[in-house]
Amino acid sequence: MRGDDLVPLGRTGLTVSRLGLGLASIGGLFAPVPEPQALATVDHAWDLGVRLYDTAPVYGYGRSEQYAGRSLAARPRAEFVLCTKVGRLIEPGGPDTQPIWADPPSGLGPRLDYSYAGVRRSVDASLDRLGTDRIDVLHVHDPDQDFPAAVTGAYRALAELRAEGTIAAVSIGVNHADVAARFLREAAAPGPDCVLLAGRYTLLDQSGLADLLPLCHRRGVSVIAAGVYQGGLLTGRDDPRVQAWQALCDRHDVPLPAVALRFPFAHPAVDAAVVGARSPREIADSMAWLSRPVPPALWHDAKRAGLLAEDVPAATA
Repeated sequence: MRGDDLVPLGRTGLTVSRLGLGLASIGGLFAPVPEPQALATVDHAWDLGVRLYDTAPVYGYGRSEQYAGRSLAARPRAEFVLCTKVGRLIEPGGPDTQPIWADPPSGLGPRLDYSYAGVRRSVDASLDRLGTDRIDVLHVHDPDQDFPAAVTGAYRALAELRAEGTIAAVSIGVNHADVAARFLREAAAPGPDCVLLAGRYTLLDQSGLADLLPLCHRRGVSVIAAGVYQGGLLTGRDDPRVQAWQALCDRHDVPLPAVALRFPFAHPAVDAAVVGARSPREIADSMAWLSRPVPPALWHDAKRAGLLAEDVPAATA
């Protein structure tokens, strides 16, 4: 498997690279990223064959979308898939500020709004920041923040935008697998086309397997795995699970991040994985890790050691 392999994104009619670039980091997640470095990161991802880019208004309070638009402006629009999100409007004095964003634009902040009108406003603002006339995949971001409004007003707006051709696919971006499964069941037909699932189908957390991933597979809903590195947890050494995975990878002479990135692709519902990067080197590392073969014996040993349940799908190479 290679990160630049192009595959269909479920039933959407879109084609994506197996590896996507998540653009939270260049929006200043935890530390500021200068604009030249941000643009160089997106440019290098393109040079490596990445054709899936995922951003959001809340990432740096509009900054990530602006950087994405500037970097991708010269690229052939039909050759990449651009994703962003709704659920938070970026406006002067927005109260839903988050301390994780370093050096955000002065005076601006997000405000939660999953209403029909708010979502239409959010999309118009995103199109302006991105400098484009269409968005390929539009996620309802963190619908658990206001589930009743998200599954009605927000979803209705996205379904209309899909019918109008402003977006190609409706999706939800979630950190909780049970929330995603509930959304799929309660949204009006035909429902979302995709789920961006962060941190719930990884080496350390397979809670997405209980209900959500089988549901997506049955319905033809494409899953994009995110948070596969567990927000940096896999670089830590204090968690006994991390230590056990590291020891297993050392025995099989495979980098732990390569195993973490390869893992979700064994499930047939997963078409792509999105990883963050704040420098050209970081996205190059992820591309190399996804191309690194993982011996089948490693997955076998992981189950014998109790790191994975017996029913967890495991890649064969």
